[in-house]
Amino acid sequence: MGKGFDQYAAAYDAWFLDNTNVLYSEAALVAGAVKDAGRVLSVGCGSGLFEKIMRDEMGIDIRDGVEPSAPMADIARKRGMEVIEATAEDFDYPAGRYDTILFNGSPSYITDLDAVLAKVYAALPSGGRVVLVDVPKESSYGLLYNLAKAVGTWDHPLLEGTYPPNPYPIEFVNVANWRTTAEKIALLEKNGFTGIVSSQTLTRHPLCSDLSPEEPSAGHDRGDYVAVTAFKP
Repeated sequence: MGKGFDQYAAAYDAWFLDNTNVLYSEAALVAGAVKDAGRVLSVGCGSGLFEKIMRDEMGIDIRDGVEPSAPMADIARKRGMEVIEATAEDFDYPAGRYDTILFNGSPSYITDLDAVLAKVYAALPSGGRVVLVDVPKESSYGLLYNLAKAVGTWDHPLLEGTYPPNPYPIEFVNVANWRTTAEKIALLEKNGFTGIVSSQTLTRHPLCSDLSPEEPSAGHDRGDYVAVTAFKP
């Protein structure tokens, strides 16, 4: 997870800053999922961009992160986070320390999500929550990304006219492994989590998703960015 981001840390932030309405739509979704969530650990926190926006503008203060890419972790530290450099699979989740463990955008870059969720379940206290947020495989973005990954480029006749002016960098697309929402829910249930709920944003076609920011809504029936929240009984 994440090592492919080492040489593209600046490009990651640049893409979000070129797509600010997408960024703020996604940040609002994450903020809603971790509201009143107690102490939060952000796994795969990247550059800490989301955490900074939520802290500065949404009243949600997440300071602790885990990130395998050293360049990304360095940027996150400059944004006020305490970051441990490790993969989600290798990180030693401290028992009882966090009320919520957040994976924002990172599930798609975790190879063995099943094993990670088992470790998260063991570490969370009773009533604690895990939040998985990313692009569902079945969504419009998911289908576009997998097609771009299959052909190895955005510059292909099959994709012409279908993606936004500033598409997600192909370098990030090529190393991702998107799962369906149903797959993630099944893994959560397998590992003992209950009370599973979902919320979504980016409900317009990808060509139009950056035209204006969007407030999140319940469910996962039409969103291109989905938060799945589950609780440890």
